[in-house]
Amino acid sequence: MDVVNMDGVDVNTSVQVKSFFDSAPALKDATGISNKLTQFIDKNSSLSGSEGPRRVVCVTSGGTTVPLEQRCVRYIDNFSSGHRGATSTEYFLKAGYSVIFLYRRGTCQPYCRSLPDDPLLECFELTNDSSIQVHEPYSEAVKIAISGHHEAVSGGFLLKLPFTTIFEYLQILRLIATSMKNLGPNAMFYSAAAVSDFYVPWESMAIHKIQSASGPLDLRLAQVPKMLLVLRKEWAPTAFCVSFKLETDKEILLEKAGNALKRYKMHAVVANELMTRKEVVILVTDSGQVSVHRENDNSDVESPLIKQLVEKHSSYIKEINT
Repeated sequence: MDVVNMDGVDVNTSVQVKSFFDSAPALKDATGISNKLTQFIDKNSSLSGSEGPRRVVCVTSGGTTVPLEQRCVRYIDNFSSGHRGATSTEYFLKAGYSVIFLYRRGTCQPYCRSLPDDPLLECFELTNDSSIQVHEPYSEAVKIAISGHHEAVSGGFLLKLPFTTIFEYLQILRLIATSMKNLGPNAMFYSAAAVSDFYVPWESMAIHKIQSASGPLDLRLAQVPKMLLVLRKEWAPTAFCVSFKLETDKEILLEKAGNALKRYKMHAVVANELMTRKEVVILVTDSGQVSVHRENDNSDVESPLIKQLVEKHSSYIKEINT
């Protein structure tokens, strides 16, 4: 029988989580990140609209890396472009939320989805007088990206925090969650990042570049502690929490999504199959399963998905406050 602590997290998990953070390399500029979070949350928690205090959502996006050396040359990566998180951020902002965007460096960004892969080279051109102007095919897309991003950031509604490694991601996530704790049910976590399941503990890691002359490389990877339950039970216990389950085998997708819902006490799990993830997702909650489809080829499945999650979040807030 599992022994649980007062927060409902089994003791073994608590020990693993503490060990992970105790042995992780120190987070660079932790104080600066904490100050940004405090300012952002204080400002937004003081705002209100027709439905009460302004809501704040943490959107995680992109994949974490697992370094193989402390002075990292090689690493194990995760498949994730960050498209889901970046797109969802735009729709959350449209729905009146403020967003903390915790994203992998180099992945998709909000308001930049319509730009070419290399916007600096493709979007601009030199004129005859050597001035720079937007290349005509991208003129409207650049204007939309700049205006949308500027409005969100200058208005104080979007805070962007980058990560690369699994160590950075989980340390920043903990800072965000504990900072959002006082928001109560007005906080939401939308965990779209592809988080590594395994890692090399820092103290077990080679300091310098692993030499190929040493022959075949044998690695023993430790399992990353399951932080979702800790987030749900300890870091931000009254926040509305949404996680994701991606599988390549649709036969096991819904079963695993349902298990995640129960095991980690999520309020919703978004189940998506790799090949169809941009056309349809399945929203799994305690009340059942709902297929969410994009409306047409030019629309995003995130639009109806965020609409449904906003409605469920509203119901959750009313339930908590009554």
